[in-house]
Amino acid sequence: MTAHARFTLRRSFTIMAASAAMIVVAAATPAAFAQSASGQDDQAAQGSGGVALVNQISDLRQQMQQMQGQIEELQHRLQQLQQQSKDQYLDLDSRVGKLEHAAPAASSASAPSASGVAQAPPASAPKPASPADQAAAQAAYAAAFKSLRAGNYVDSARGFREFVQKYPDDPLTPNAYYWLGESYYVTQNYKVALDAFETLLKRFPQSDKAPGARLKVGYCQFEMKDYAAARRTLEAVIKAYPGTPVERLAKSRLQTFPLQAGSH
Repeated sequence: MTAHARFTLRRSFTIMAASAAMIVVAAATPAAFAQSASGQDDQAAQGSGGVALVNQISDLRQQMQQMQGQIEELQHRLQQLQQQSKDQYLDLDSRVGKLEHAAPAASSASAPSASGVAQAPPASAPKPASPADQAAAQAAYAAAFKSLRAGNYVDSARGFREFVQKYPDDPLTPNAYYWLGESYYVTQNYKVALDAFETLLKRFPQSDKAPGARLKVGYCQFEMKDYAAARRTLEAVIKAYPGTPVERLAKSRLQTFPLQAGSH
């Protein structure tokens, strides 16, 4: 073999080897690219899952904030309803009676007694009181009534209770019994409130506070779940005081009776 032939043969081998190497590289490149792309997809998937988790947590926090806002709103509405209920009790005086510090006017006709309570004869004429005693009684009454207006029902109950004990025949005693009952009623001491209202009706059936006291007797019986007695009392109020605020309030309360409560 000549030198020229050997050179040509070596050159052919070199070209073949280079071509084989290029084929191997070309074959390996797609696999490597695919593996790299797969890794990037996995990372992207992991990143997407993390974002979804963050979004879920954010949504839950937002829902919790909304629920907290709703709870606070309900608490505020409950406080408003409680305050409106208290105001209704205190406002009854302006709708069924005269000015608080005026002596109760006597009526020629005797007001009916509360349902289930025997009617007592009118109280005897009050004994004359000295100017000093009158001033002391008015001051004691005013102090108790001030506590009532301020919402200090424990203090007002104490003040009115002391008043009726110390001044049993004062012209303001019927009013004191009424507001004593209101002080207990607002604090949900319904049995004691009932006693105060019934005492007013027994001792002072002609008082301007008698209609309101009869209504509140029915309210107390209702709250004590004595629905039969409450219905009789409220129906008697409707019959005795047509066209008055107490009649409207009695009708309104009758509409709130449980469906299973008997009529008698």
